[in-house]
This record gives sequence, C-alpha cells and structure tokens, in this order.
Amino acid sequence: MKRFFDLFLCLFATIVLAIPCLMIALLVRSTSSGPALYWSDRVGRNNMIFKMPKFRSMLVGTPAVATHLLTNPKAHLTPIGAFLRKTSLDELPQLWSILRGEMSFVGPRPEVRKYVDLYNAEQMKVLDVRPGITDLASIEFRNENEILSEQNEPDNYYINVIMPKKLQINLEYLKQRNLMKDICIILRTFIAIL
Repeated sequence: MKRFFDLFLCLFATIVLAIPCLMIALLVRSTSSGPALYWSDRVGRNNMIFKMPKFRSMLVGTPAVATHLLTNPKAHLTPIGAFLRKTSLDELPQLWSILRGEMSFVGPRPEVRKYVDLYNAEQMKVLDVRPGITDLASIEFRNENEILSEQNEPDNYYINVIMPKKLQINLEYLKQRNLMKDICIILRTFIAIL
C-alpha cells in the first residue's frame, strides 16, 4: 500500500512540478557554472548505497563533505543555493529516486556511509525500510545547520547529540508507521517549510 501511495503521489507531483523543476534547473545553470544536479552517495534500504539527486546548491569544487564540516558554508553556496535549501526545493529531484524504488516520501532520511558505520545494532533497523524525502526527525531538526554552526566541534556534536536523537525518532516512527501517519508527516513538512 505504501509503495502504491508513493508511486501515485510521485506521478502526480512529477506532472505538477515538471515546469517548476525545469525553471529551477535553468536557474541553477544560469547563476553558476556546473550541472543542475548534484548526486550524493547515500545509504539506503538494506544498507545499500544509492545515488541521491538534489538540485545543486553549492559551487562546483566544494569539498564533498557534510555542510557542517565546511569552514565557511555560506561562501560555497550558489547565488540561489540558500533559497533552495531553506525552501527544500533542492530535494525535488528525489522524486526520481522514489520512481526507481530507492526512496519513499516518508522514511528515515538517508545518511552517508561515514555516519551509518557508527550505528549500533538497534539503530541499523532504520535501514530495513526505504529512506524518505522527509521524516519527523527532519522536521524536529529543521534548523540543524544553525545548531551545528554554533558548536566548536560540529561533527562530534552531530555524532554524539543530534544523530542519536534523530535515530530514536525514526525508530519510534517505524514502530507505528501507517499511511495516515505518513500523510500527517507530509503535511507537517509543508507547514514547517512555509
């Protein structure tokens, strides 16, 4: 049922958002050199690596590390990068990942291998399902980059404070997930963005 819902909503969203996505791609290309999309290696269902697309919000040549590990993240943003990230429009190409069956609309956000390798046996359960474009942890930590920018050791803070909380939220979601809960999370995501 969840897969059917994902496909139905994804096809509808693709039709509705085709022109806005084309406009965003043209804006990315016309305001900075490089491709419109950025493909990131992420860990998905069953601990498998997949390529997750986003509209490129960083300048070409930016080190391929988590944003909080950059010395001055704002200096690496494209002219429209901050807007794309703030509105989550950079996530729209992940509709392609939903069509391919690599992602879902709702599920634990996919991490990079570096962080997944730190999961304990209980936390690894988040890899039993397709990762999502949104989840309750993303809503809870909507200002994650701001929190991390205030830390002396942002990576340690992420690993020891934020990541365990996000994983706990996702494990709780897995125990009680259903279609109505997913719809509520999608609506809460839109409210958080607005």
